[in-house]
Amino acid sequence: MSVKQFKLPDLGEGLTEGDILKWTVAVGDTIEVNDTIAEVETVKAAVELPSPFAGVVTALHAAEGDTVPVGTAIISIETTDDGTAEAGAAEDLVPAVPGIPGEGALPGDEKQMTLVGYGPREETGGRRRRRRPEATAAGAQASFNIPPATAPHPAPPPAEVEPPDEPVPGRPPAHRVLAKPPVRKLAKTLGVDLTSVTPTGPHGTISRDDVQSAANGVAPTARSRAADGARETRIPIKGVRKHTAAAMVASAFTAPHVTEFITCDITATMELRDRVAARRDFRDVKVSPLLFVAKAVLLAVRNTPEINATWDDSAGEIVLKNYVNLGIAAATDRGLIVPNIKDADRLGLAELAHALSSLTDTARTGKTSPADMSGGTFTITNVGVFGVDTGTP
Repeated sequence: MSVKQFKLPDLGEGLTEGDILKWTVAVGDTIEVNDTIAEVETVKAAVELPSPFAGVVTALHAAEGDTVPVGTAIISIETTDDGTAEAGAAEDLVPAVPGIPGEGALPGDEKQMTLVGYGPREETGGRRRRRRPEATAAGAQASFNIPPATAPHPAPPPAEVEPPDEPVPGRPPAHRVLAKPPVRKLAKTLGVDLTSVTPTGPHGTISRDDVQSAANGVAPTARSRAADGARETRIPIKGVRKHTAAAMVASAFTAPHVTEFITCDITATMELRDRVAARRDFRDVKVSPLLFVAKAVLLAVRNTPEINATWDDSAGEIVLKNYVNLGIAAATDRGLIVPNIKDADRLGLAELAHALSSLTDTARTGKTSPADMSGGTFTITNVGVFGVDTGTP
């Protein structure tokens, strides 16, 4: 018998710590390799942490809500042998995420593994297919790489949509419920309808305590000090919002700020959108104005590579990027995140549409991997969703 300590693994590019959201094991529990032992939130994503060892949990070295630096022991597991087989099995079953630094030995006997949090993707294949050169018609279709249609295609029939749930009087609709992905998962596990839960968290969010109280039939009490007549309410900042605050402060002193506005007539663009949406190869993907804005940005970057450049202060050099990893800012329950589409400049319009749809859907579910949020070179922020005419992100 031997006791193995599992240290908080490397969480991804530039990440040095993580918050323990929830322990899914307790002292005395028997676990197997790759069993989920905890839910950890980083500044980029909330992930489930798999165990690299099989055995009995003897100690938990951090409490829920604690911020733990990478390389700090968080759990002790008593194994039945020297743990070699278990560790080896873990390495086989938990693949590394592309774009995240690989394994590295930390001080101590145990080998420090890279946190994955996401299993291998269902689809197979390597890099995205490169855009094939093809003859295009003159005009707007050539600019956006749309092959001319030989015959007009009728618009596809509207997809069948499931009828929405009947609204409950006095309750907000389901799509307005604010809760973090781990809280939603807890509610699903306990069979709690989030629309029936009274939120007490900051900004009207539903907390774990709210879900637990609803499951136990206990009315939650608001923890806001404002209810007690306090003049101030302090809200701890962790995870995504902590990273956002630090990045905004740094940006104020390191990036030049220039704002310009111009009004354009996009009637021709909207007509192009209608024609593209009616095409057979765009039937299963959302065709929004953002798609054409993104394509226009990529064409502009190709013509003016200086806007897709960075400054290397240590070398005293301007670094022109010969590729575009296009970031799309997405507002989620956990805060603002900016996943990016790798090599977006090499994608045709249909491939870009599918990539945008996949990127936004994954971001809203809180399952964006750290690799997809690193390496961006140019970002688009759609402030129009807030009902404003113009804005500066």
